[in-house]
Amino acid sequence: MSFLEVTDAMNHDLATLYRLVRRTRAGVFDWLDTVPPDTLTQVHGDFAFGSLDRIYTHVAECYHWWVGTVGLRHAEQDDVEGGSVRALRDAFAAVDDVVEEALSTFDDLDAPLPWTSPEGNQQTLSRRWLLLHPITHEFHHKGQALALARVLGHAHPGVPDTDLIAPG
Repeated sequence: MSFLEVTDAMNHDLATLYRLVRRTRAGVFDWLDTVPPDTLTQVHGDFAFGSLDRIYTHVAECYHWWVGTVGLRHAEQDDVEGGSVRALRDAFAAVDDVVEEALSTFDDLDAPLPWTSPEGNQQTLSRRWLLLHPITHEFHHKGQALALARVLGHAHPGVPDTDLIAPG
């Protein structure tokens, strides 16, 4: 089932949103293909996660944790492998599969979902939050990644705009 074929009307808007997120992400990865390969893994200690590669593997791990492990009850995912834009694209293809599974199986998106963290903290979440949190988290870290690339001497050209969800 594709993102546009989600049959549950309640999940249709989230499926559309995620399709736009994927398009925006693809634009960033297309741009990353144009920077020197060592720039992807170059560490700068003043930035969270240190490198463009590690920022994006962290984002993929966030999707796997919240949507896959917490929401779908999948086994905990191993650390995401990076090192190249191809590896990041592959990592996010796996993320897309997890999100698609959630969009096609989650029902009652706003029903309370009690959750206990590995540290024993109890929270009440919702399935909608499990999908939206990694999306907003991705955009937060994308801003950091683009700032890091600028500091490393490889500023994004600004077209297409990556600060917002790509239209269409």
